[in-house]
Amino acid sequence: MVRTRRNRAFTLIELLVVIAIIAILIGLLLPAVQKVREAAARIKCTNNLKQIGLACHNYHDVNNFLPPYGFDFPTIPNPAIPTNQGHSAFSMLAPYIEQGNLANITRLDRAVVDPVNLPPPYGTTIAGGTKIPIYLCPSSPDRVVDYGPYFTSIGFPNLGACPLGATDYAVVKDFTQAFRDRCAPSLTYVANSGAMGLKGVGPNGGKTRITDLIDGSSNTLLVSEAAGRQQVYAKGKPVTPNGPGQAGWTLYAAWGDYNTAVRIDGADPATGATNSGCGVINVTNNDELYSFHTGGVNTLRGDGSVSFLRESIAPPTFAALITRSGGEVIANDN
Repeated sequence: MVRTRRNRAFTLIELLVVIAIIAILIGLLLPAVQKVREAAARIKCTNNLKQIGLACHNYHDVNNFLPPYGFDFPTIPNPAIPTNQGHSAFSMLAPYIEQGNLANITRLDRAVVDPVNLPPPYGTTIAGGTKIPIYLCPSSPDRVVDYGPYFTSIGFPNLGACPLGATDYAVVKDFTQAFRDRCAPSLTYVANSGAMGLKGVGPNGGKTRITDLIDGSSNTLLVSEAAGRQQVYAKGKPVTPNGPGQAGWTLYAAWGDYNTAVRIDGADPATGATNSGCGVINVTNNDELYSFHTGGVNTLRGDGSVSFLRESIAPPTFAALITRSGGEVIANDN
Protein backbone atom coordinates (compact mmCIF):
# COMPACT_ATOMS: atom_id res chain seq x y z
CA MET A 1 0.00 0.00 0.00
CA VAL A 2 1.48 3.35 -1.04
CA ARG A 3 1.22 6.12 1.47
CA THR A 4 0.58 9.61 0.08
CA ARG A 5 2.29 12.58 1.69
CA ARG A 6 -0.06 15.35 2.65
CA ASN A 7 1.21 18.98 2.51
CA ARG A 8 0.54 20.72 5.80
CA ALA A 9 -1.25 24.07 5.34
CA PHE A 10 -1.45 27.04 7.72
CA THR A 11 -4.22 26.83 10.21
CA LEU A 12 -6.55 29.79 10.53
CA ILE A 13 -5.01 30.70 13.87
CA GLU A 14 -1.48 30.65 12.43
CA LEU A 15 -2.58 32.82 9.51
CA LEU A 16 -4.15 35.36 11.86
CA VAL A 17 -0.96 35.45 13.96
CA VAL A 18 1.14 36.16 10.85
CA ILE A 19 -1.22 38.93 9.76
CA ALA A 20 -1.10 40.44 13.26
CA ILE A 21 2.73 40.40 13.26
CA ILE A 22 2.82 42.08 9.85
CA ALA A 23 0.37 44.74 11.05
CA ILE A 24 2.52 45.41 14.13
CA LEU A 25 5.66 45.74 11.99
CA ILE A 26 3.92 48.16 9.64
CA GLY A 27 2.72 50.17 12.63
CA LEU A 28 6.29 50.37 13.94
CA LEU A 29 7.80 51.28 10.58
CA LEU A 30 5.23 53.86 9.42
CA PRO A 31 6.22 56.62 11.90
CA ALA A 32 9.87 56.12 10.95
CA VAL A 33 9.04 56.42 7.25
CA GLN A 34 6.99 59.55 7.91
CA LYS A 35 9.87 61.08 9.89
CA VAL A 36 12.30 60.38 7.07
CA ARG A 37 9.89 61.85 4.54
CA GLU A 38 9.38 65.00 6.64
CA ALA A 39 13.13 65.36 7.18
CA ALA A 40 13.64 65.25 3.42
CA ALA A 41 10.85 67.79 2.88
CA ARG A 42 12.33 70.12 5.50
CA ILE A 43 15.74 69.91 3.82
CA LYS A 44 14.13 70.75 0.46
CA CYS A 45 12.32 73.67 2.11
CA THR A 46 15.63 74.91 3.54
CA ASN A 47 17.22 74.65 0.11
CA ASN A 48 14.36 76.65 -1.43
CA LEU A 49 15.02 79.50 0.98
CA LYS A 50 18.76 79.32 0.32
CA GLN A 51 18.03 79.69 -3.41
CA ILE A 52 15.76 82.67 -2.67
CA GLY A 53 18.52 84.16 -0.52
CA LEU A 54 21.08 83.72 -3.29
CA ALA A 55 18.63 85.36 -5.71
CA CYS A 56 18.21 88.33 -3.34
CA HIS A 57 21.98 88.81 -3.18
CA ASN A 58 22.37 88.48 -6.95
CA TYR A 59 19.58 91.04 -7.38
CA HIS A 60 21.45 93.30 -4.94
CA ASP A 61 24.70 92.87 -6.88
CA VAL A 62 22.98 93.96 -10.11
CA ASN A 63 20.81 96.78 -8.71
CA ASN A 64 22.77 97.78 -5.59
CA PHE A 65 19.72 97.26 -3.34
CA LEU A 66 17.47 94.44 -2.17
CA PRO A 67 14.14 93.95 -3.91
CA PRO A 68 11.30 95.69 -2.06
CA TYR A 69 8.45 93.45 -0.91
CA GLY A 70 6.49 95.05 -3.74
CA PHE A 71 6.04 98.20 -5.74
CA ASP A 72 3.30 100.45 -7.12
CA PHE A 73 3.31 102.61 -10.22
CA PRO A 74 3.20 106.40 -9.73
CA THR A 75 0.30 106.50 -12.20
CA ILE A 76 -2.08 103.87 -13.55
CA PRO A 77 -0.15 102.16 -16.39
CA ASN A 78 -3.24 100.95 -18.27
CA PRO A 79 -6.39 103.12 -18.07
CA ALA A 80 -8.52 100.07 -18.89
CA ILE A 81 -7.38 98.44 -15.62
CA PRO A 82 -8.01 100.95 -12.81
CA THR A 83 -5.13 100.00 -10.51
CA ASN A 84 -1.53 101.04 -10.05
CA GLN A 85 -0.56 97.91 -8.08
CA GLY A 86 2.77 96.60 -9.23
CA HIS A 87 4.52 93.32 -8.54
CA SER A 88 6.00 91.39 -5.64
CA ALA A 89 9.62 90.73 -4.75
CA PHE A 90 9.12 87.17 -5.99
CA SER A 91 8.20 88.49 -9.44
CA MET A 92 11.35 90.61 -9.52
CA LEU A 93 13.49 87.66 -8.41
CA ALA A 94 12.34 85.41 -11.28
CA PRO A 95 15.43 86.01 -13.48
CA TYR A 96 17.66 85.06 -10.55
CA ILE A 97 16.04 81.68 -9.76
CA GLU A 98 16.47 80.21 -13.26
CA GLN A 99 13.06 81.45 -14.37
CA GLY A 100 14.31 83.59 -17.23
CA ASN A 101 11.58 82.44 -19.61
CA LEU A 102 8.93 83.40 -17.07
CA ALA A 103 10.60 86.77 -16.55
CA ASN A 104 10.57 87.38 -20.29
CA ILE A 105 6.79 87.05 -20.50
CA THR A 106 6.04 88.93 -17.26
CA ARG A 107 5.22 92.58 -17.92
CA LEU A 108 6.70 94.49 -14.98
CA ASP A 109 5.63 97.70 -16.72
CA ARG A 110 1.95 96.75 -16.29
CA ALA A 111 -0.12 96.03 -13.20
CA VAL A 112 0.11 92.56 -11.72
CA VAL A 113 -3.63 92.10 -12.38
CA ASP A 114 -3.44 93.40 -15.94
CA PRO A 115 -4.62 90.75 -18.45
CA VAL A 116 -1.13 90.71 -19.97
CA ASN A 117 0.04 89.11 -16.69
CA LEU A 118 -2.88 86.75 -16.06
CA PRO A 119 -3.62 83.29 -17.43
CA PRO A 120 -6.70 82.56 -19.57
CA PRO A 121 -9.61 83.14 -19.38
CA TYR A 122 -8.78 86.37 -17.49
CA GLY A 123 -5.65 87.15 -19.45
CA THR A 124 -3.36 86.18 -22.27
CA THR A 125 -0.26 84.63 -20.67
CA ILE A 126 0.68 81.74 -18.43
CA ALA A 127 2.97 83.99 -16.38
CA GLY A 128 0.89 84.54 -13.24
CA GLY A 129 -0.45 81.01 -13.20
CA THR A 130 2.93 79.28 -13.32
CA LYS A 131 3.76 76.99 -10.41
CA ILE A 132 7.35 77.69 -9.32
CA PRO A 133 8.79 74.82 -7.24
CA ILE A 134 11.27 77.04 -5.35
CA TYR A 135 8.32 79.05 -3.96
CA LEU A 136 6.59 75.92 -2.59
CA CYS A 137 7.44 73.94 0.54
CA PRO A 138 6.98 70.19 -0.04
CA SER A 139 5.56 69.80 3.50
CA SER A 140 2.62 72.05 2.65
CA PRO A 141 -0.64 70.71 1.19
CA ASP A 142 -0.96 70.85 -2.57
CA ARG A 143 -3.72 73.30 -3.46
CA VAL A 144 -5.28 75.58 -6.04
CA VAL A 145 -5.02 79.33 -5.44
CA ASP A 146 -8.06 80.96 -7.06
CA TYR A 147 -8.17 84.75 -7.48
CA GLY A 148 -11.32 84.65 -9.60
CA PRO A 149 -13.62 85.97 -6.81
CA TYR A 150 -11.24 88.90 -6.22
CA PHE A 151 -11.07 89.86 -9.89
CA THR A 152 -14.84 89.76 -10.08
CA SER A 153 -15.08 92.01 -7.01
CA ILE A 154 -12.91 94.71 -8.65
CA GLY A 155 -14.99 94.79 -11.82
CA PHE A 156 -13.64 92.05 -14.06
CA PRO A 157 -16.29 89.96 -15.86
CA ASN A 158 -17.02 86.79 -13.92
CA LEU A 159 -15.17 84.21 -16.01
CA GLY A 160 -14.94 81.58 -13.29
CA ALA A 161 -11.83 80.38 -11.54
CA CYS A 162 -8.45 82.07 -12.04
CA PRO A 163 -5.78 79.75 -10.60
CA LEU A 164 -2.48 81.53 -9.90
CA GLY A 165 0.91 80.21 -8.84
CA ALA A 166 0.99 79.77 -5.07
CA THR A 167 3.79 80.53 -2.62
CA ASP A 168 4.53 79.11 0.82
CA TYR A 169 7.03 81.89 1.55
CA ALA A 170 6.61 85.56 2.31
CA VAL A 171 8.72 88.63 2.85
CA VAL A 172 8.70 89.59 6.54
CA LYS A 173 7.69 93.22 6.10
CA ASP A 174 7.42 94.49 9.68
CA PHE A 175 5.24 94.25 12.79
CA THR A 176 2.36 96.43 13.90
CA GLN A 177 2.48 99.01 16.66
CA ALA A 178 -0.24 97.06 18.46
CA PHE A 179 2.05 94.00 18.50
CA ARG A 180 4.91 96.10 19.84
CA ASP A 181 2.72 97.59 22.59
CA ARG A 182 1.30 94.20 23.56
CA CYS A 183 4.29 91.89 23.14
CA ALA A 184 7.57 93.84 22.83
CA PRO A 185 7.16 97.20 24.61
CA SER A 186 10.91 97.69 25.03
CA LEU A 187 11.39 98.05 21.27
CA THR A 188 10.98 101.21 19.24
CA TYR A 189 8.23 101.00 16.66
CA VAL A 190 9.07 102.02 13.09
CA ALA A 191 6.69 101.17 10.25
CA ASN A 192 8.07 99.09 7.37
CA SER A 193 11.17 98.31 9.43
CA GLY A 194 11.94 94.96 7.79
CA ALA A 195 14.91 94.53 5.47
CA MET A 196 12.59 94.40 2.44
CA GLY A 197 9.75 96.29 4.13
CA LEU A 198 9.79 99.44 2.02
CA LYS A 199 7.29 99.47 -0.82
CA GLY A 200 8.72 100.82 -4.03
CA VAL A 201 7.33 103.41 -6.40
CA GLY A 202 8.21 101.71 -9.65
CA PRO A 203 10.35 98.54 -9.68
CA ASN A 204 13.45 100.49 -8.61
CA GLY A 205 11.88 101.96 -5.48
CA GLY A 206 12.19 100.84 -1.86
CA LYS A 207 15.97 100.84 -2.02
CA THR A 208 17.39 99.02 1.00
CA ARG A 209 21.04 98.04 0.76
CA ILE A 210 22.80 95.31 2.68
CA THR A 211 24.78 98.05 4.42
CA ASP A 212 21.46 99.46 5.69
CA LEU A 213 20.99 96.33 7.80
CA ILE A 214 22.64 98.04 10.74
CA ASP A 215 21.56 95.33 13.17
CA GLY A 216 23.66 92.91 11.13
CA SER A 217 22.59 90.92 8.10
CA SER A 218 22.74 87.67 10.12
CA ASN A 219 20.35 89.21 12.68
CA THR A 220 17.74 90.40 10.19
CA LEU A 221 14.99 88.31 8.59
CA LEU A 222 14.23 88.62 4.90
CA VAL A 223 11.79 85.82 4.07
CA SER A 224 9.98 83.13 6.04
CA GLU A 225 7.45 80.38 5.62
CA ALA A 226 3.84 81.56 5.66
CA ALA A 227 2.50 78.35 4.22
CA GLY A 228 -0.83 76.94 3.11
CA ARG A 229 -2.72 80.05 2.01
CA GLN A 230 -5.48 80.60 0.59
CA GLN A 231 -6.78 78.16 3.17
CA VAL A 232 -6.46 79.66 6.65
CA TYR A 233 -4.93 77.31 9.23
CA ALA A 234 -4.92 77.70 13.00
CA LYS A 235 -2.86 75.40 15.23
CA GLY A 236 -2.48 72.81 12.48
CA LYS A 237 -6.14 72.63 11.49
CA PRO A 238 -7.95 74.23 8.54
CA VAL A 239 -10.41 76.93 9.52
CA THR A 240 -13.97 76.55 8.22
CA PRO A 241 -16.04 77.75 6.48
CA ASN A 242 -13.45 78.48 3.83
CA GLY A 243 -15.29 80.10 0.93
CA PRO A 244 -14.38 83.54 -0.44
CA GLY A 245 -14.98 86.19 2.21
CA GLN A 246 -15.29 83.62 5.01
CA ALA A 247 -13.07 83.06 8.03
CA GLY A 248 -11.16 80.15 6.49
CA TRP A 249 -10.22 81.92 3.27
CA THR A 250 -7.57 84.55 2.64
CA LEU A 251 -6.65 86.22 -0.62
CA TYR A 252 -2.93 86.68 -0.18
CA ALA A 253 -1.46 83.47 -1.55
CA ALA A 254 0.03 84.02 -5.05
CA TRP A 255 3.74 84.65 -5.58
CA GLY A 256 3.00 87.63 -7.84
CA ASP A 257 0.86 89.36 -5.19
CA TYR A 258 2.93 91.62 -2.94
CA ASN A 259 0.23 91.38 -0.28
CA THR A 260 1.60 87.93 0.53
CA ALA A 261 4.21 89.80 2.59
CA VAL A 262 3.48 89.41 6.30
CA ARG A 263 3.09 92.16 8.85
CA ILE A 264 3.12 90.54 12.27
CA ASP A 265 0.29 91.55 14.59
CA GLY A 266 0.36 88.56 16.97
CA ALA A 267 -2.21 85.82 17.46
CA ASP A 268 -3.88 84.12 20.40
CA PRO A 269 -1.93 80.86 20.94
CA ALA A 270 -5.08 79.14 22.20
CA THR A 271 -7.52 80.06 19.43
CA GLY A 272 -5.40 81.34 16.54
CA ALA A 273 -7.36 84.62 16.49
CA THR A 274 -5.23 87.38 14.97
CA ASN A 275 -4.31 90.68 16.64
CA SER A 276 -5.16 89.29 20.06
CA GLY A 277 -2.01 87.73 21.48
CA CYS A 278 1.72 87.26 21.15
CA GLY A 279 1.83 84.01 19.20
CA VAL A 280 3.93 84.47 16.08
CA ILE A 281 4.97 81.03 14.81
CA ASN A 282 2.65 78.17 13.78
CA VAL A 283 -0.39 79.71 15.47
CA THR A 284 -2.05 80.82 12.22
CA ASN A 285 -0.97 81.46 8.64
CA ASN A 286 -3.20 84.54 8.51
CA ASP A 287 -0.47 87.23 8.43
CA GLU A 288 1.88 85.27 10.70
CA LEU A 289 4.77 82.87 10.17
CA TYR A 290 3.50 79.34 9.61
CA SER A 291 4.76 75.98 8.43
CA PHE A 292 3.78 72.34 8.38
CA HIS A 293 7.00 71.35 10.14
CA THR A 294 6.98 70.38 13.79
CA GLY A 295 8.17 72.98 16.26
CA GLY A 296 8.92 76.02 14.11
CA VAL A 297 9.50 77.60 10.69
CA ASN A 298 12.39 77.97 8.29
CA THR A 299 13.54 81.57 7.82
CA LEU A 300 15.98 83.34 5.51
CA ARG A 301 18.31 85.98 6.93
CA GLY A 302 20.06 88.88 5.30
CA ASP A 303 23.42 87.10 5.05
CA GLY A 304 21.78 84.32 3.00
CA SER A 305 21.73 81.80 5.85
CA VAL A 306 18.62 79.78 6.71
CA SER A 307 17.65 79.12 10.32
CA PHE A 308 14.82 77.28 12.02
CA LEU A 309 12.92 79.60 14.37
CA ARG A 310 11.28 77.71 17.21
CA GLU A 311 7.68 78.28 18.24
CA SER A 312 8.95 79.12 21.72
CA ILE A 313 10.92 82.18 20.62
CA ALA A 314 10.34 85.21 22.86
CA PRO A 315 8.25 87.88 21.10
CA PRO A 316 10.78 90.70 21.76
CA THR A 317 13.58 88.56 20.27
CA PHE A 318 11.43 87.75 17.28
CA ALA A 319 10.52 91.42 16.74
CA ALA A 320 14.20 92.39 16.99
CA LEU A 321 15.01 89.93 14.20
CA ILE A 322 12.53 91.71 11.94
CA THR A 323 13.95 95.23 12.26
CA ARG A 324 16.88 96.15 10.06
CA SER A 325 18.19 99.03 12.20
CA GLY A 326 16.55 98.84 15.63
CA GLY A 327 19.84 98.53 17.50
CA GLU A 328 18.65 95.55 19.56
CA VAL A 329 20.98 92.97 21.05
CA ILE A 330 19.81 89.50 20.01
CA ALA A 331 20.58 86.30 21.89
CA ASN A 332 22.28 83.49 20.00
CA ASP A 333 19.64 80.87 20.88
CA ASN A 334 16.85 82.23 18.66
